[in-house]
Amino acid sequence: MNIKNNKKILILGGGGYVGSHLSNYLVSKGYVVTVLDTFWFGNRLLKKKNLKIIKADIRDLKKISFKNYYSIIHLANIANDPSVELNPTLSWDVNVFASYEIIKKAIKENVKKFIYASSGSVYGIKKEKFVTEDLDLKPISIYNRTKMIAERVFSSFSDKIKIYSIRPATVCGISPRMRLDVTVNLLTFKALKYGEMTLFGGDQIRPNININDMSRVYEFILKKNIDPGFYNAGFENLTIKQIAKKIQKKIPSKINIKKVFDQRSYRQCSDKLLGVGFVRKYGVDDAIDEIISSFNNGKVKDNPSFYTVKWLKKLKVL
Repeated sequence: MNIKNNKKILILGGGGYVGSHLSNYLVSKGYVVTVLDTFWFGNRLLKKKNLKIIKADIRDLKKISFKNYYSIIHLANIANDPSVELNPTLSWDVNVFASYEIIKKAIKENVKKFIYASSGSVYGIKKEKFVTEDLDLKPISIYNRTKMIAERVFSSFSDKIKIYSIRPATVCGISPRMRLDVTVNLLTFKALKYGEMTLFGGDQIRPNININDMSRVYEFILKKNIDPGFYNAGFENLTIKQIAKKIQKKIPSKINIKKVFDQRSYRQCSDKLLGVGFVRKYGVDDAIDEIISSFNNGKVKDNPSFYTVKWLKKLKVL
């Protein structure tokens, strides 16, 4: 496999929050990237020499060949708990059944590396301080279960293709297809726009990863000859209150706390990823700073498509 072919990458879901950032990032690093996406949230990818864009649904695999791609990065799914709850049946269809067809096609057409974006929430709620990859998975939502089952589908083909299942923490930071409904981004934007943040609970723990490091994780897996398997990708386990206080130090704002029951509280330990050579460079504070700068420069504005569930309801695609 020559270097040129090693650089040919197909990103399924490359128009989303992580995908649009990753697509631009990999092109800047010399990769030849093809993006396949429905672009439900709009196409904010810039036209570039080594970037090809295909508007299609991952359930319609007749529209694309996987031949000559060295790696596939599979990000396409109905994302997060509230979105899946809009239409659980469709979510199983997209997140699981389509994944089965995708991996079969990838093997048939000789893809060498398959990288799957799972979720750190597949572990469920753990008492252990260090939530590592060898712990049992006990998902507490339909979304988490679709991720777990998809992982198992892919793993069943591990004797035929190199499978890497990445379990990301909650991603934060600036992206072409911005999201303002994930914790750090949401609270920072609220503080900037309204001078206050409302927390529903606040003691829940969220593992976090900066979107710049998220893209670097995928590049790391592409470049390095590490063992296939499961890898956590999250570096800061913070309560919602701790995140709000970080923001408050940078933006004068009020914190309002509403007492609600939310059992979703997750931790992550990513020592395995760090142990094979990945070096973290960015954090929650960097994401907050970047959002502040983008807001002040007028690059981040309140846009309905930046809120996943609200936008999907408007489109009536689920």
